Amino acid sequence: MGERRPIKRARKTVARTPARGIKADPGETSPNAKTNNHTSDEKTLRTEFINLFSRPQYRRGISNPQLKSLFGHEKFLRLAPIINSLTHLSRLSISKSAQDDELLYNLVSDAVASKFAGLDATARMVYQVIEKSENMGIWTKDIKYQTSIPQQALNKIYKSLEGRKLIKPVKAVTAKQKKLYMLYDLVPAKEITGGPWYTTELEFDHEFISELRKFVIICVKQLNKGKGVTLKEIAKKMEEANISRVPLNLQEVQQLMQTLAFDYLIEPLGVDRNKEVMFISARKITTNCEFKSWEVLAPDFHFRDIVYEDDVVLKAHEPHYHTA
Repeated sequence: MGERRPIKRARKTVARTPARGIKADPGETSPNAKTNNHTSDEKTLRTEFINLFSRPQYRRGISNPQLKSLFGHEKFLRLAPIINSLTHLSRLSISKSAQDDELLYNLVSDAVASKFAGLDATARMVYQVIEKSENMGIWTKDIKYQTSIPQQALNKIYKSLEGRKLIKPVKAVTAKQKKLYMLYDLVPAKEITGGPWYTTELEFDHEFISELRKFVIICVKQLNKGKGVTLKEIAKKMEEANISRVPLNLQEVQQLMQTLAFDYLIEPLGVDRNKEVMFISARKITTNCEFKSWEVLAPDFHFRDIVYEDDVVLKAHEPHYHTA
């Protein structure tokens, strides 16, 4: 008998890819493809969320109801891990709206986010309270009241935030001995510093104001041959002469003009073609000389009020302009 040879059995194989000419079921998706699609969707959603803060209406923050309205219920639920991630990276700050107590999300720049690295929740809370005060600042006692943080812990937080150049202490002209805080990059409001009329030591600058007043009087007398000058013309001349150590806006120049008018050094003449008030040097004043002495003197020899036929009352000692 011949020698028997072993029979080789064919191994069963599972095709992992469709054979040539056979199309895969379009309903089937590999796990890797699902993961890639999910990651892509998350990145797209994250980008959409971040881009919202570039819109003008959301620069002060966006609330949960607004997010739900914009993204819909399903996408809104998927925003939770994105918000948590951005908050963990210090790219998102969370505060409460003063109107309806809703949470407000604000995007933080990369530069500022790097300064927040390592700060705990209490320090972030103090920062957000100070941030809300904007350029008006907030008193330290108000920070303590709103955060309920002990004073000793607050002092450490102030020192840490100041060292990171996130906040700065500011003094006000109304209370020089007290301290308030505002964000480091903000310029204090004029209500706090007193504007250009106060020195850096928060002292009223009499000398500086006196020099500006003298210059304004010269402008009123010399510009347009003394026949009238407007507020804008005086402001322009002050800017050209560089008479002020700080730039003055029209409102501040107007304040100077008002002090001169109250001191009877200048007075309004009328309006020009552009309907702007014109000012001239104040005319000399005296009592009205059209009355006889016995008409203006009371029995006790004091001046009395004069009543005209049209019921206009001229008060005693009221100044009157020369008519001649």
